[in-house]
Amino acid sequence: MLKAIHTDNAPAALGPYSQAIQAGDFVYVSGQIGIDPSKGEVVDGIEKQTKQVLANLQAILTEAGTDFSKVVKFTIYLNSMEDFATVNEIYGDYLTEPYPARATVEVSRLPKDVLIEMDVIVYTKK
Repeated sequence: MLKAIHTDNAPAALGPYSQAIQAGDFVYVSGQIGIDPSKGEVVDGIEKQTKQVLANLQAILTEAGTDFSKVVKFTIYLNSMEDFATVNEIYGDYLTEPYPARATVEVSRLPKDVLIEMDVIVYTKK
């Protein structure tokens, strides 16, 4: 059974997709960018964008009844690998061991020309 997850505490989808989909014991959260949902605008700079992306992910996870401790996979898309150390430090503040699996890749362009995007996969079974 598939269930769409939606919260007003994260940005609305920019196209025909759900913020997240629950499929059995897994929640697949769509890529989130640094849009402040209260203003509908992208925040400035890699630090603020990274924190906003993580806040958006957390809002969706909360709506799904879970949190970062259940994330099994992060994918991080960066406009520039020059931002890797900054993102890694901020990212680390949101997680505890055992850390999820992760991939970080540099891409040529992201929606709305943001600097970072992240998506996650969560295992919800207790």
